[in-house]
Amino acid sequence: MDIKNNVGLGTICCFGEVLLRFSPQFNGEWIKRASMPVFVGGAELNVANALANWNIPVRYSTIMPENQLSVEIKEHLAQKGIDTAGIRHFGSRIGAYYLPQGADLKNAGVIYDRAFSSFSELAVGKVDWEEIFEGCSWFHFSAISPALNQDVADACKEALEVASRKGMTISVDLNYRAKLWQYGKKPVEIMPELVQYCDVIMGNIWAANTLLGIPVDKTVEVVHTQERYLEHSITTAEAIQATYPKCKVVAHTFRFDAFGQGIEYYTTLYKDGQQYVSPEFTTEKVVDKVGSGDCFMGGLIYGLSQNHAPQDIIDFAAAAAFGKLQEYGDATQQRVEDVHETLQSTTNVAPLPRLL
Repeated sequence: MDIKNNVGLGTICCFGEVLLRFSPQFNGEWIKRASMPVFVGGAELNVANALANWNIPVRYSTIMPENQLSVEIKEHLAQKGIDTAGIRHFGSRIGAYYLPQGADLKNAGVIYDRAFSSFSELAVGKVDWEEIFEGCSWFHFSAISPALNQDVADACKEALEVASRKGMTISVDLNYRAKLWQYGKKPVEIMPELVQYCDVIMGNIWAANTLLGIPVDKTVEVVHTQERYLEHSITTAEAIQATYPKCKVVAHTFRFDAFGQGIEYYTTLYKDGQQYVSPEFTTEKVVDKVGSGDCFMGGLIYGLSQNHAPQDIIDFAAAAAFGKLQEYGDATQQRVEDVHETLQSTTNVAPLPRLL
């Protein structure tokens, strides 16, 4: 499938669980002040938010209960330019998670409160995917949804079958959340059956191993050089495309802690037998790590859907993800011009070596 001929001007449909993020301050400050910040988020909603900021037609699909909180969330999304026609209502609660300020989603500090949420009650036959996909040309989901339970995983497959039959471009973010896979199945038992439908696969070499069983050479972390990681990125991308022939684009992120509270960050895109590498971004301080990967995914969809050159796509996506690290909250507020400014003003904009 040729992505550029498939997308056209259709709407991007992002599907996943809407979540309320409670972000208490450490050391009991939230108790003393009797308050804590609350954000409306979720990985796929964060992608939709980025696309809406960049003037890409986007629809969000999720499951919420029929209550006033849901009404206000839908109004909030509509105000941001996100089409809410894909939202369906049943069940009794919205999922949530607690993440202390300054912590990371992959850190042990995250506390999930998602059991018995409306979204977790999704199952095959409960929604009309033909109706949800009306007018859409792209379907995006992540590995977070099938991590919840078998019924949701089966519903994801149902959606993918419909999207594939309609000729939609399909993308997946291989998010891995160990605390969510608690229903007796390992990710590698579930994800390959879903990823077979995907045209665009985003993650990293370790997620590809955990979720898809793609091997990781353990020496890569012993050597721990940029050159070695970039070489392995190609190896993993080639293995993914060999295993999943429908996949046309593979993107990887490399984010390492550095400078005490900062990071080093760079990304890759593999397409048509060639790897494209973003500039390396560095910062000594991070405001909020949540949503950076979602912003990167949004950047990929933005560039691919607009038929941008591969190098421009990976540069924009990486700069958007890096910019998100300096924003508090789940969703980015960056505009296209903000991302380009980040790309132009970063202290290290020299492209890394291209490896064929």
